[in-house]
Amino acid sequence: MDATVSSAPGAAATPMTRGLPAPLGARWTGEGVNFAVFSAHAERIEVCLFDAVSGRETGRHALPARTGMVWHGFLPAALAAPGTLYGFRAHGPFSLRDGHRFNPERLLVDPAARALEGPLRSSPLLDDDPECGPRAGDTASCMPRSCVVDLAFDWQGVRAPAVPWRDTVLYELHVRGFTQRHPDVPPEWRGRYLGLTVPSVIAHLRSLGVTSVELLPCQAFVSEPFLLERGLKNYWGYNPLAWFAPAPQYAVRDAVGEFRQMVRALHAGGIEVILDVVFNHTAESGAGGRTLSMKGLDNASYYRLAPGDARMYENHSGCGNTVNATHPAVRELILECLRHWAREMGVDGFRFDLATALARGHAGFDPHAAIFGAIRSDPILSYVKLIAEPWDLGPGGYHLGGFPAGWSEWNDRYRDTVRAFWRGDPGRVPALAERLAGSSDLFRAGGRRPQASINYVTSHDGYTLADLVSYAHRHNAANLEGNRDGHGDNLSCNHGVEGPSDDPAVVESRARHMRNLLATLWLSQGVPMLQAGDELARSQGGNNNAYCQDNETSWLDWDPAAAPQGHDNCGFIRSLAALRLRRPELRRDTFFKGSPREGRQPDVRWLHPAGRDMLGDDWADEGLRCLGVLLGAAEDQPGDLMVVLHAGIEDIEFRLPGDVPGRWRACLDTASPGQPADGPATEHPMRLRGRSLVVLERIG
Repeated sequence: MDATVSSAPGAAATPMTRGLPAPLGARWTGEGVNFAVFSAHAERIEVCLFDAVSGRETGRHALPARTGMVWHGFLPAALAAPGTLYGFRAHGPFSLRDGHRFNPERLLVDPAARALEGPLRSSPLLDDDPECGPRAGDTASCMPRSCVVDLAFDWQGVRAPAVPWRDTVLYELHVRGFTQRHPDVPPEWRGRYLGLTVPSVIAHLRSLGVTSVELLPCQAFVSEPFLLERGLKNYWGYNPLAWFAPAPQYAVRDAVGEFRQMVRALHAGGIEVILDVVFNHTAESGAGGRTLSMKGLDNASYYRLAPGDARMYENHSGCGNTVNATHPAVRELILECLRHWAREMGVDGFRFDLATALARGHAGFDPHAAIFGAIRSDPILSYVKLIAEPWDLGPGGYHLGGFPAGWSEWNDRYRDTVRAFWRGDPGRVPALAERLAGSSDLFRAGGRRPQASINYVTSHDGYTLADLVSYAHRHNAANLEGNRDGHGDNLSCNHGVEGPSDDPAVVESRARHMRNLLATLWLSQGVPMLQAGDELARSQGGNNNAYCQDNETSWLDWDPAAAPQGHDNCGFIRSLAALRLRRPELRRDTFFKGSPREGRQPDVRWLHPAGRDMLGDDWADEGLRCLGVLLGAAEDQPGDLMVVLHAGIEDIEFRLPGDVPGRWRACLDTASPGQPADGPATEHPMRLRGRSLVVLERIG
């Protein structure tokens, strides 16, 4: 981008002065507002100002200068200040064969707007016909307004917790669903950012050992037209309109201020905030989709257009378009957005939705993509937590284990392996060992550590924990897609009854299955992630794709009696969290070596129930459903730790090898969850209940 500054062609006399090309968006300086927006192909860009009460347009000013590809200008405080509402209009060619969709009748959201005001109203004026061109008619009455914000904020001396990766426990939650029905949250705060500032809410998270909440998207988003036509809405939030702006639907009055109050309260409680961000696509969808922001500002630069047909879009997101993160200006917009959330909003890290799309070059995914290097070298972003969803929906889009050092990744192989093992599927013991050990087969290369693996058994996308053990088939009729949406193969188990049951045997079997999954999660190397509500055994009635269910299906019910058969996993999770915190062997910074250590057990031994180390033929035994894991004690620990996982239906005996001395005490047993942590020493051979997990500590 060159540094030439020139007057915009056709610019009328205006009180605007040239201003500066950075930062992008509208920045309040104390003396006025600087506006800056990227467009490589526009011929003129105007800022339209609006009255906050009447909605009437009060002024239109052409940006008077351009530095390289950034248009910019400055308005004095008499004309623009915090609270000023504005939008852009872009003049240029409407030429679909060249990928250009300029139309000054479209009021456009600033891609770098720090706040939005007002709703997006449905109208055919927003849609362009990919064959015939733009619809005539001004869209100002349909569009939300970008809003100038004063970013000053009193953090009251509260500092970010800066939790080391090895100690991190993630908790994935939805801002609205988490507090919408919480009895201690004031009614006006329920479903809002401020709901997460209530002391009892934070105390609940801390009691579970949570160090970091991973918030589903809080970037300003809108619902897709097809959902609105069905009387539904986008609940999860993966349809962004303005990347820099906090979603206004989660605010009482001031989304920016209230988001930061939430972060401050969570930080004061020792809890980090990880934000799920969506840079792979936007709410403008495909060729016939709405023109709301980037599409009207410079469609050919902001999006990846289909080779040979610039009317159409590459669709690696499954949502109609793919953001062109390889373009230097678009990449810089994403980086500046991340800096904004980290620097101004206090966010401690990011989970990147469909992250493969960010690093797609002409030949597909590039692990050396420029955006990775830019983040690594950035003085702000190099210190935040980075989590990739390591796939997108385009060809060759699955890249688990392929992201650079410094990144962690959602590990769906962990999810599927653990689910399949505890369901009793044959031949899963070798894969289970890999996942328990931190998935070194995926992450050891390139000097990565066990913390590169984000381990989970459930997330927002799929069954809840209670539904995973209660349904064999999805039940998504409420989504109005003919029950065809959502995953078809969930590796779930209903224990003989589809859905709710009052059969005591079924109830007990399901409860134990949940405990087995939770215990495995906390006892594995890597970073555990718990889905909000799983501690309450929350059910969605078998809906495994509740993205459009903004209702009791998705909201947490805090009444203990509301959980299926009254199950409550909170106490069990607290015991797991305490064990993981107490035993550093469960939170390693390096992968296991398995080599002998003088005077001590190796850091890991894999044991067969017959009382020997696992041999080659044992690993190949598809009928084997039991595995022992002996963890040699760390130097400051009094005794070794052993985990025995038995997914078979029948009770069995588990023998210790002859060279494993001492007495052992069971500190956790999923078949007897109420036993004390300092229970009596176990006898040998040890009797294991079918489908159970036991943790033993050596006491002598």
